[in-house]
Amino acid sequence: MFLCMSLLIISILHFSGGMEISIIGGNEAKPHSRPYMVSIQLNKEHTCGGMLIKKDYVLTSAHCLDDYDSSGKTRLDVVLGAHNIRRKESSQQRIEVEKHIKHPSYKKGQNKWSCDIMLLKLQTDANLTESVGVIALPKNNEKLPVNQKCSIAGWGMKVPNEEEASSVLREVTLQLQLKKYCKKKWQDHFDCKRMICTASDGKRAFCKGDSGSPLVCNNKPQGIATYTYPDDCLNHDFPEVYIEVASFLKWIMKVIKSG
Repeated sequence: MFLCMSLLIISILHFSGGMEISIIGGNEAKPHSRPYMVSIQLNKEHTCGGMLIKKDYVLTSAHCLDDYDSSGKTRLDVVLGAHNIRRKESSQQRIEVEKHIKHPSYKKGQNKWSCDIMLLKLQTDANLTESVGVIALPKNNEKLPVNQKCSIAGWGMKVPNEEEASSVLREVTLQLQLKKYCKKKWQDHFDCKRMICTASDGKRAFCKGDSGSPLVCNNKPQGIATYTYPDDCLNHDFPEVYIEVASFLKWIMKVIKSG
């Protein structure tokens, strides 16, 4: 029975383009309370979330740019210091991306979600202000207690399957789930060494609209939103999955050092 369900999930994940996620069941965030939050935009349209980890580097999900045309026809920017991304706020900074660096083990459409991580090198440094700030990465030996409450924010849809995303940054609190439970449910899609997960209560979740947003636990970005159950982000049976940031610290530092 579960094998049939797994095959269905694999099929949907492959053809859905499907890992765009957003915040459902949360609240509007206090403006600029998360100064590290980034809106990643293609031709000035929001496509993913991300976080500023250095003045000139943003960390996000690799699949956010699966369909990106790097020939120059599509402009790739990040917007920093935003609360309402549909307004030109004085706090906002728009910076073009110089290059994007996906993890070398991530391949589009080849079930490489456990390496779904990417760095964006900005053309110019961000100007750090009260509305724009860098978030410190976790340590590689940090242990996350089960059932710990964490939060995630984004500009995605407030209701599943609606077309219009939120103009303002929204946030929601979620609870960490046992990795063993996530592995049992997601099987080969979940890598216990590189992923963490949260449980959905059927009311609050991330969903279509904002992949790449950080899951923050104790003020540290422990995860990067990667995938949830296709077409049903509030599914009770399947936990929501994130890349575990600490598992990729060496790769992140290597990329940044190489410039």
